[in-house]
This record gives sequence, C-alpha cells and structure tokens, in this order.
Amino acid sequence: MIDTNAVAPALAAALTKRGYTSLTPVQETILTEAPAEADLLVSAQTGSGKTVAFGLALAPTLLGDEDRMPEAGLPMALAIAPTRELALQVKAELTWLYEEAGAQTASCVGGMDPRAERRALERGAHIVVGTPGRLRDHIERGALDLSAIRAIVLDEADEMLDLGFREDLEFILDAAPEDRRTLMFSATVPKPIADLAQRYQKNAVRLTTINAREQHVDIDYVAMPVVPNERENAIINVLRFHEAQKAIVFCATREAVNRLTSRLGNRGFSVAALSGELSQAERSHALQAMRDGRARVCVATDVAARGIDLPNLDLVIHADLPTGKAALLHRSGRTGRAGRKGTSVLIVPFSRRRSAERLLQLAGVKAEWREAPSANAIRAQDKARLLADPVLAEAAEEEDLEIARDLMAAHGAERIAAAFVRLYQSRLPAPEELTEDSYESRGGRGERGDRGDRGEDMGGARAQELRNKFEDGIWFRLSLGHKHRADPRWLLPMICRAGHVTKKEVGAIKIGGTETLFEIAGSHAEKYAEVIRRDGSGERGVSIEVTDLRGGQTPAFRETGREGGDGRSRYDNARERNGERGGRGGFGGPGRAGPGKPVRRRRFEDDEPRPNHPAFAPMAEAPLERGPKRGKRGFEGDVAGEGFAPRKTKPAFKDGGFKKPGKAAAGPKKSKKREG
Repeated sequence: MIDTNAVAPALAAALTKRGYTSLTPVQETILTEAPAEADLLVSAQTGSGKTVAFGLALAPTLLGDEDRMPEAGLPMALAIAPTRELALQVKAELTWLYEEAGAQTASCVGGMDPRAERRALERGAHIVVGTPGRLRDHIERGALDLSAIRAIVLDEADEMLDLGFREDLEFILDAAPEDRRTLMFSATVPKPIADLAQRYQKNAVRLTTINAREQHVDIDYVAMPVVPNERENAIINVLRFHEAQKAIVFCATREAVNRLTSRLGNRGFSVAALSGELSQAERSHALQAMRDGRARVCVATDVAARGIDLPNLDLVIHADLPTGKAALLHRSGRTGRAGRKGTSVLIVPFSRRRSAERLLQLAGVKAEWREAPSANAIRAQDKARLLADPVLAEAAEEEDLEIARDLMAAHGAERIAAAFVRLYQSRLPAPEELTEDSYESRGGRGERGDRGDRGEDMGGARAQELRNKFEDGIWFRLSLGHKHRADPRWLLPMICRAGHVTKKEVGAIKIGGTETLFEIAGSHAEKYAEVIRRDGSGERGVSIEVTDLRGGQTPAFRETGREGGDGRSRYDNARERNGERGGRGGFGGPGRAGPGKPVRRRRFEDDEPRPNHPAFAPMAEAPLERGPKRGKRGFEGDVAGEGFAPRKTKPAFKDGGFKKPGKAAAGPKKSKKREG
C-alpha cells in the first residue's frame, strides 16, 4: 500500500486514481531517503518508474504545504529529456500525476510547431518538459524565461551526453537561478555525468537502486547463433515462437529498418517502423499504433527508440549487435518494466560470436545460448497455445450453441474441429525453415567431434562412408578455425552456399587452429572451384581456396607460426628437416638455440663423454672464447672478431687522440662562401 503520509495529498489521489497500489523501489527510495530540498543524483534501471519518482521528488519544492499549485505564470520546474518521444512521454506522466494539484504542463520539443509552443508558454505553465536543443532555442529567443525556476530535472542524463547535448545542457543550467534544485536521473554514472553533477549540483545526495553485480532480474537474456544469411528468418521464428503481445526489433541503420519492416510486413506481421528519417508526425503515429494494438512489432534504430515506453512490451530482439554495454542495457531495458517479465534475444551471426561474448561479459549479463526456434518447435508451441486458448473455456451463449448444433448436424465434430484449426492458423505467419543441425545429422559426436593433430574431423560411420565415396574428391581450404569458434554445424551451410552444392557433395571436414579443410566430390569440385574463384566465399573476411590434394590423401594444415600439435615452431621443424638437429630434445643439444638465443651449458659428470663442442667443455679446461665487443657505429676498433662478419667502419679516433672527426681545433675554419 502507498504511504499517504509520505506523499502529498493531491499526488496520492492521482496515484490511487491511476490504479497504483504500491510503489517501485526507486519511488520508495525517493520518498524515504531523499531530503525535501536537496539536489539528487539517482541511478535506477531503465523502466523502473523514474518519471513518477522525480515527480514525487518535485512535490516539496512545487507544492510545499499547499494542496494546489498557484496560478500559472513563469515555469517553476523544467524537465529535460534526450528525445522527442521521451519528452512527450514525461509530459504525459507529469500531467496526470499533478492533475489533482491543478498544474499546467507544456512541452518544447524538436519537430513540433514552435509557434504553438510559444503561445503555450505565454499562457503560463508550471512545468515545462523539452529536449535540449528546442529549450535552448526558446531561451535564446526570449520565449522561455527561467528566472522563476525552482527545480531542473535531467532525465536519462547519460544518454543526453552520449547524443552530444552537453553544450546545450550547460547553457540551460547556466541560465537558471543558482538557488534552484538540480535532480539528475541516469541509468549509469560515468565520469562525464559525475563531472556535470560536481559542477552544477550542491552537496547532492547520491541514491541508487541498482546492484552493480546483478543484471536486471526481470529480463531473461538469450543469445542465438545463426548462419548470417538466415538472420531475418531467425528473427521471424523468434517472433512466432514467443508470440509476444508487443515486441521491438533493434537494427543498426535506417536501411536495415526499412528492409526488415518490409520483410515482416510481407510475412503477415502487423509492424511499425521508427527511424531518424521519419517526421515527427510519422513517429508519433507509429508509437500510437503500438500503444493501441494496431501494430505488435516495432522495428527501430537506437536513437529513435531511446527512452520510449511501450506498455506490455515483452520481447526485445537485437537484429544487429549493440555497439557497447550502454546500448545493450538501454535496448533491453525497453522490456521488463514495472514488474513485468521480459526477454532480450541477441541474434548472433557465427562470425560475431566472440564479439557477443565480450559484450555480454562487459555488461555483466549472463545469457543462455540456444539455437533459434525451428519450424517444428513453433508448430508445437502453436498447438499448445490452441489447446490452452481461453475462448475454449468460456461459457457459450445460447445463440452460439444453437449454431454449433446445426454445424454438428451438417458436418460432424471432426470436420468442424479441423476447420477451427485451419482458421486459427490462417491468422499466424508461417514459420521459416532454418538450416538443420547438419553436424549431428551426419554422425558427428557433439560439438567438438574427433580431434586429430590440432584439427577436428567429422567422426562417425556416416563421415567415413562419405570419405570412402569421394575417392576422386578435392580438398579445399577455408580461412576459419578453432580460433574463430568454427563448428561444422554452421560451416557446412556456408560451404554449400558458397559453391552452390548440397551437403551430399561435401565430404569430411577437418577444423584446425586457424583454418578448415573440407572435401568436395570430384564430380562437383571443378564447378565448385570455378564459383569460388569468381564469387569468393560470399562471407566478409572469409576466403576459400582449392588445394592440390585429391581423394585418399591425408590433408595437413599450413604452417601459421606453429606446426602440428607438438608445439614446435616452424624454425625448429625446418632445422630438423635439414638434418641440423634430432628430435625436439631439451636444452643442451647442438644447434638447439634459435636465432638470438644463447646456448645453455649442460652439466656433465667427470667420467661422462662430452660432445666435441666448446660449449660442453668444462670451464677450467676450455673456456668459451668470445670475440671482441662490437663498438658503436663510426668508431675505430669495431673490427671483425671471431663469430662476427667484418664490416666497413669509419675511423673515429685520430693519432691516438680523442677528438671526433671534423672537430679538430687547429686550422682556420673554412668559409662556405664561394671564392671569387
């Protein structure tokens, strides 16, 4: 229950009218721990009820001991938000929260008619909400007077700095009275936010409801590795599998938003788009379509979707990986709001898996890695939803029962049920067929398979059968290996797609440290090589080339700094092939040391025979002779010594003296002028 003694009566009435029975943690923290007239620096998760929280924090400053606001004149409070959508959303929240107190609110945001905003300011407003650029413009033109401001709120302060609004924020804060309150609300408090707070706040009280060691408990993170060209199909299947009441899909560019919006619309989804190229009217229309249910999927860029609050948003899909920790948290924070559970799904192309793992680790998020939903899994989910549909449990009206009896008499129960199933499924987009787990289906032994010499071969009877059939096969080399998290399950579709073959024409696959070797049936190998030479692999940063190996030969990985699996370097292997050393051995063998490495002397017993080499002679009997030290270039004495190659030198000392060449004291200094 809400403590009415801690909340102003007018605001308590508004909360009750709105259906609030309890407050969120950040709202409770504001009421119990925030001093009435102090500056605040508050950290809270996105979607935790921050707007109502700072509305409650403003009440002591705006209302005092009164129940209603005075007559509207110059603004008393200013709230600044990073985007138009968030500013309008904040204005709507503060409007109903202060409705019982008689407060007048106004907005000043980019994309709206500035003349209408100036007229609203002239009529008078208690609270003004706006974006930094438009607020600064009204201040410079004299339309917005901040002389009566008692409090300024910076909502999503970290996002405003990320978007480059620092100069505008400093201008607005400098234009406000110095005795005002400054309230900063931010999901994170990086150094720029701390510096801004130190400059514009006085003895600010630091409040937080975020546990730095725990991720958002209301959001389940899921990462799904996919074949790159099936990314959109995987997004469709994720939307179908979850059937969320509302979902948002984040893309990196406007072009990606337009493409995915068109694809989802063609597949039967009710979809709306949000990107920077849309006008304010179009963006408002898209958001309203999501709020009233005319659209269930929103495809958006990061900037367009910053700070928006869509009710009942249960699913967030990252079609393109976020650019950093803050982007991941802000995107995912659109769901799991106000106590609701949500799911955040990252679509990860196989070549970006390591980047995704680093991103999740940096954000302190633990994600479950699982495959994208298959068509069969979606059909099973549809069946479960149909059997549990609430309409089947509702009491039927007599008129409906009468029609049902007529249908039963005309067609029978089974045909009527089948027609009902078809009608139910007709409104659902069909799932997409994704690439099956080809590695498992071809006899592999799990994710890693049989390991060879730093390589990985497809194990099992099926792989052996394919190798036996490909006596005329040709081996190809692919520039991906264990280092790139290569796995036959996604390598096989890429290999097939690159050379226009099916999996029946692909033989064994051996995965090494930095490359993969695979075999193509001889009947298709020539065509495969031609396609590869003409079109490449079809994947960015991935190359495929043909080798000179034929069926029945055992392939070997190229030398890439290390050879085989014994840890020997190319230098050591070359010496062994040239007969300069025997085996790997340990320290003390002749020629063991590589270039630039000193020979370590081995200790021999008195009666033990020693190799005929000065390095193994006892120091008392045959000390290791050294040649003269090399002098610095340009000095005499840098002569050839034992073990050193001679080189030309320039005498640096003359007649036993110590003067450098060209620095003799005797003799007149020659003039550089040309003699006439």
